[in-house]
Amino acid sequence: MTIAEVSRKYEISADTLRYYERIGLIPPVPRTKSGLRDYDEESCGWVELMKCMRAAGVQIEALIEYVALFQQGDDTIDARKALLIEQREQLLARMEDMQKSLDRLNMKIERYEQGLMTKEQQLRRFHEEKQTG
Repeated sequence: MTIAEVSRKYEISADTLRYYERIGLIPPVPRTKSGLRDYDEESCGWVELMKCMRAAGVQIEALIEYVALFQQGDDTIDARKALLIEQREQLLARMEDMQKSLDRLNMKIERYEQGLMTKEQQLRRFHEEKQTG
């Protein structure tokens, strides 16, 4: 696949794809004889993984380290697993913080809704009194 096709498929700009490759976030992409990037299934798998991990907030440095370890071979399996576990723990902590923030926002919205209901009830009473009075 060309860089334009991969860009469309994963909704990542071509500049971002080049950047990811340049900094080692994805392994070097195979090239055609004329030097153009030719993303194969493995390359696309890396793009998909990195998009997912970045969307989850995993830091670029951790992902670069993961790719470097992967390229060193099976001797790094334990180190890769440990890195992923650490990132999972960080993600869970962020999710917990986000849940707390969401709960607080929901509480504040509920207070506004209750306040609006109170105002609407007061207006109805005022209107009813005005009609009967």
